[in-house]
Amino acid sequence: MRMHSPRLSVITVVYNNAADIERTLKSVINQTYTKIEYVVIDGASTDGTLDILKQYQDNITTLISEPDKGIYDAMNKGLEIATGDYVLFMNSGDEIYADNTVAKVFESGDEADIYYGETEMIDGIGKSLGRRRHKAPNKFTWKSFKYGMSISHQAIYVRRSLAEPYNNTSYSLSADIDWILTAAKKAKKIIKVEGYVAKYLVGGMSKKKHRQSLIERFNIMRKHYGLIPTILNHGVIAFNLGWYWLLHRRTND
Repeated sequence: MRMHSPRLSVITVVYNNAADIERTLKSVINQTYTKIEYVVIDGASTDGTLDILKQYQDNITTLISEPDKGIYDAMNKGLEIATGDYVLFMNSGDEIYADNTVAKVFESGDEADIYYGETEMIDGIGKSLGRRRHKAPNKFTWKSFKYGMSISHQAIYVRRSLAEPYNNTSYSLSADIDWILTAAKKAKKIIKVEGYVAKYLVGGMSKKKHRQSLIERFNIMRKHYGLIPTILNHGVIAFNLGWYWLLHRRTND
């Protein structure tokens, strides 16, 4: 029997994504778990996104629509507003895996600093592309990312007291990796939730600006693991990526 039911702050950031935002909203709003604070940060969308958000305003705890300085600036706004025991970032186009997922996460164990699980990749029409290429480790520590981001941002629940602001000054595309590693270094108890906990829509900004994203990721790995280990580890990353592509003709990052 659980001692308590923690409050979860789900934060969604969106800008001009009328095509996908409703799917994300429904995945949060339809959760069977009731202690959810839902914060939505819109970057002053002009494509009809805000009209959709207003349709669901009664189910959103806090809705802000104003210009921002990029995705991580918007995420920091959400983090400042959040009051829950834990935070989960579920950005536009991504989904909590099933209606009972949040309940499943917190039923997996008490008082973890981090909960995490697997992510299913989906395309623009919601078709499954299977599990991410990086399988979530059975035991996650801050060292687990040395061969790549083995847990997606949408599949990790972090105790809010461990969640620092995103470094949106140094990183504009990959600050989430640095954010997760920073939290993991402080975590005392980490629990893996069996099975899928999130769906990730492929083709985000890190894909559109792939070279910049790779440079940022390398710099983040160097910061946390050191230069020489990062260079050596990238040899393993390149081999694993090439082998996966040969087998599947896609990368499923």
